[in-house]
Amino acid sequence: MQFDLDDLKLVVLIAETGSFSAAATRMHRSLAAVSARIQNLEQRGGMRFFDRGARGVKATAAGEALIHHSRTMLSQVERLDGDLQQYAYGLRAHVRVFANTTAVSEFLPEILASFLTRHPDVDIDLQERLNADIARAVREGTTDLGIVAGFVEPEGLDVVHFSTDRLVLVVPKHHRLARRKRIAFIDTLDEDHVGMHVGSTLHSFLSRVVEGSGRTYRQRIRLHGFDAMCRMIEAGVGVGVLPESAALRHRQTMEIGVVLLADGWAVRERYLLTRNGTELHPAGQLLVEEIVSRFR
Repeated sequence: MQFDLDDLKLVVLIAETGSFSAAATRMHRSLAAVSARIQNLEQRGGMRFFDRGARGVKATAAGEALIHHSRTMLSQVERLDGDLQQYAYGLRAHVRVFANTTAVSEFLPEILASFLTRHPDVDIDLQERLNADIARAVREGTTDLGIVAGFVEPEGLDVVHFSTDRLVLVVPKHHRLARRKRIAFIDTLDEDHVGMHVGSTLHSFLSRVVEGSGRTYRQRIRLHGFDAMCRMIEAGVGVGVLPESAALRHRQTMEIGVVLLADGWAVRERYLLTRNGTELHPAGQLLVEEIVSRFR
């Protein structure tokens, strides 16, 4: 089947509004023209994409697949337009990076500052995402490079290991647990916790761990950054789980203690993800090499 951009936009609008008439209004078309266009698509494909009923329009299984791919293709067209606009301003390369919380907060600022200074013709779009969302975006081609910690399903990806970090427990300096050298995470759940914001990689990961333990997780406060977490822990609000790199950095200037977690999942391997079978833009390859070299 062949599609044009208006076909894809129309399919997505019908899915979003649940109505042919609302989609027609958004597209500035008549209802008859929109209905005819969808009927033509269905005839060419030999399948129904939408079921029409008294309660509105509902996508069929084939329609759901069409909607998914339409959104992906429209997103890629939007990226193309954005990239070409960058050329209009004399920018010759644009690299999109999706990364987890630790990467965005801890090591990427320094690496990217140096990289961008040495490559003034490169622009980087950095977004914080969850591991699963990062891997999916790389597979779908909506980002060029992904940075994750922990296991990801490698199907459809080229995976490069570049460093190892671990999660640790951070406590106020004079807290009773500060004397411990190692502790299991489950043994900290009687304490009040300071955590990362809902939607962050670390919050999502620890929530799954707690759910699997059958215990409850008392997070007294959730914050948008490791610095803020350590300040709250220093003030005695609670204890918290952080990447060791962040904890050791903040321990130099704050009254906090760091206790190793005994859990196997606390050791987190870091990986760079690119789409299998797709050649990375030279600027993206330079960034990969920069990141890898920093941890050798």
